[in-house]
Amino acid sequence: MAVVVALAPTTLAALETTLTAPGASKELVERLKETSSVTTAEKRGLDTPLEILSAALSDYRTLVQILYDEGYFSPVVSIKLDGQEAAELSSLSVPVQIKRAAITIETGPSFKFGAATVQPLAADTELPEAFATGKLATTGAIQQAASAGVQGWRDAGHAKADVAGQTVIARHAQARLDAQIDLDPGRRLTFGKMFIKGDTDVRHRSIEKIAGFPSGDVYSPEKIQKVGTRLRRTGTFNVVSLQERETANPDGTLDFDATFEDLPKRRLTFGVELASRDGVDVTATWTHRNMFRRAERLRFEAAIRNIGGAEDIDGRIGLRLDQPDRLGPDDNTFWSALLERRNTENYNVTLASLAYGARRTFSDNLYAEASAGFQWSDADDAYGSGRKFRYFIVPFRSEWDKRDSKVSATRGFYLDSQVMPFVGFSGTDTGIRLFFDSRAYTSLGTGGRLVLAGRAQLGSVIGPPADGVTPDFLFFSGGAGTVRGQPFESLGIPVGTGIAGGKSFIGLSGEIRGKVTDSLSLVGFYDYGVVDTSSFIGSGAEDHSGAGIGVRYDLGGFGPLRFDLAYPVSGPTGDGLQFYIGIGQAF
Repeated sequence: MAVVVALAPTTLAALETTLTAPGASKELVERLKETSSVTTAEKRGLDTPLEILSAALSDYRTLVQILYDEGYFSPVVSIKLDGQEAAELSSLSVPVQIKRAAITIETGPSFKFGAATVQPLAADTELPEAFATGKLATTGAIQQAASAGVQGWRDAGHAKADVAGQTVIARHAQARLDAQIDLDPGRRLTFGKMFIKGDTDVRHRSIEKIAGFPSGDVYSPEKIQKVGTRLRRTGTFNVVSLQERETANPDGTLDFDATFEDLPKRRLTFGVELASRDGVDVTATWTHRNMFRRAERLRFEAAIRNIGGAEDIDGRIGLRLDQPDRLGPDDNTFWSALLERRNTENYNVTLASLAYGARRTFSDNLYAEASAGFQWSDADDAYGSGRKFRYFIVPFRSEWDKRDSKVSATRGFYLDSQVMPFVGFSGTDTGIRLFFDSRAYTSLGTGGRLVLAGRAQLGSVIGPPADGVTPDFLFFSGGAGTVRGQPFESLGIPVGTGIAGGKSFIGLSGEIRGKVTDSLSLVGFYDYGVVDTSSFIGSGAEDHSGAGIGVRYDLGGFGPLRFDLAYPVSGPTGDGLQFYIGIGQAF
């Protein structure tokens, strides 16, 4: 006969825990309590004596490490379970029940760095200020200094630099910590080859051309980061991973493995916009991310506007094909085509365009593009009906964006510059169209709680008379994008009984944005717009202005939900309250 005795663990009815650390700051005590497995036993689901004992034994190391992090290198930690030191208990004879756990910590004095050295150092390496003689000694400062030293050598081309050893001596009598970090720079390496792996449908030759992998150049973390940025910029890949190999080649080159995972090839989007005067606008886009297996992006856009609005229904159909592997790694070429009908209160125009161009990306913040093509337009406006315009156009555009956020900036600036020479044929005049949009932001040192935002827009058509240019090249003022409180495109140049666009335009806007809570903000704003018949604003130009208040509710990454109420301040174009709803700041 065999007798089997099962010893079931006794559950813990209620564990009373205390943690005291005389002389420690309130913040340090809270951190110790939040990290301790014993004081958080109930939250962690530890409810048996064996689990509590195991938690206590692990807490010795955990709590000492936290004290080291804070500069205390001679601490004494005591953890008693029902009056017995946990370190003296055996896990083979665990008490049947544990009711109380008392943690007592003597931090001892805070230590200062004595000797604090990292050697050898690469030129231009900057060690953290916290790692210096006389500064509070912490393990975090030592780790940061070691990382900075290694990174300095990597930036200098030593890809396999590492920590060779560390010597840390605690001198308790003087409350001083001497730390010496020895580095091994290793060889200075150059880039070898990039080996493409992973399940991607993009041709390897196209990936290589887009990446611009710097084979033969001295190793640089910045250069390899740029390779990854170029590949992600195509919008084709869900995953781009560039991993350096563990060992360098005998010739001093370092190879990389590039792993890719494609995004779904096709994407379909829809949008709906409602305006009290213009009715409903419906838009749809269809995008193919890898049309011919060269990471091309084909984008088809369609829109129907003014459904149920004051004007006749109009719309547009557009195509753009971006080809990132035709030129250099930071360049791409594109084809664009557009067929559009615009019906506005002041003019109606049907236009078509076809262009071919190139785009250069200088950095994450700056790009420029130029194209050449043809535009045909037929217009009815204040100058007459059935007017025809035929152009060879060469548009240039650059965008410089140094804002801290594209949807709700608190500092930085933004500049959009557009220059378009146009050569008329079949009796159409020749000239040049200029447009600039600049924005600036500052939070006045409030960390984004109070933001001043300003915007200036400038436009000009130089060359032909106002009646000798297609109306979509001219300028109007009024509405959400120019002067709030004034009706959309309500300010232009009086011509007979109608209104035509001006050859020059200035729009100025200012906002004060103040946070009431982390999510809710109030905004006050003033907008001013002026339009003139000549290419440059003169003293007799038509102008108007508007002002108002608004509310913003932060939606996270989408930007704030915007609601503005505006009223006309000056000018003959408006006489009633206007309101605007949208997502993102007005500018």
